[in-house]
Amino acid sequence: MIGVWTESANFAADIFSGRIFMLRVCLSFLFLFFPCFLFLGSKPATGVPDKPDVAPAVESAACAELYRSMQLEGVVSWNAFRQAVTGYHKIAGRKRDVLTLIDFSRPSTEQRLFVFDMGRRKLLFSSVVAHGKNSGDKYATSFSNEYGSYKSSLGFYLTETTYQGRNGYSLILNGLEKGINDRARERAIVMHGAAYADPSVASRGGRLGRSFGCPAVPQKLSRPIIDAIKGGSVMYIYAGAPDYLAHSSVLKKTTGL
Repeated sequence: MIGVWTESANFAADIFSGRIFMLRVCLSFLFLFFPCFLFLGSKPATGVPDKPDVAPAVESAACAELYRSMQLEGVVSWNAFRQAVTGYHKIAGRKRDVLTLIDFSRPSTEQRLFVFDMGRRKLLFSSVVAHGKNSGDKYATSFSNEYGSYKSSLGFYLTETTYQGRNGYSLILNGLEKGINDRARERAIVMHGAAYADPSVASRGGRLGRSFGCPAVPQKLSRPIIDAIKGGSVMYIYAGAPDYLAHSSVLKKTTGL
């Protein structure tokens, strides 16, 4: 009996020792590989903490500060100005720190052309401006890039050289946005002076006269304005049209506009 008991005890001891051994193996495995499991389950380290993209907010704040410093509140639409300035900074081909904004969300009886000296933060000119005769009556509500449409075209332009044409001293405009205004030269869309674009016409008839699509300005201001913006400055024609923003090659990827 003693021999049987001894064998049983030894067997139990072997089992116990085996369990201890397996436990040690398991613990060793756990301590060895557990850090790897933690690493695989986590995001890879980039060296840069997660944070929102602050660039649009910074740009918007800078634009708002520019708007205030030029004292444009109540004079120029904030939305129109913000879009114009955003696009101005994106256009690599500009050669001058001058921005022209034409706000066709306003009636033709109001001043809706504004020229800004961006370097000196100064409003140089404000004036009435005519729209195309098929774009609308008092307001411009319809726009086109098509030849013979006699409509105005929205979007961003670069000003080019001047010439003496049938409308006198005129400025060539290069439309920068495909499908929106890139046929401006083909359509002879230029800035020029016109008798029908004078405030006296609006006071008599309730609106300015209309062009074939050109942004026509009062004759007495045409030369000073053209000389201020010619030679590679940016022009933006705005109307608050959602369809334009959806297709603009300059603004469509810009958030918050």
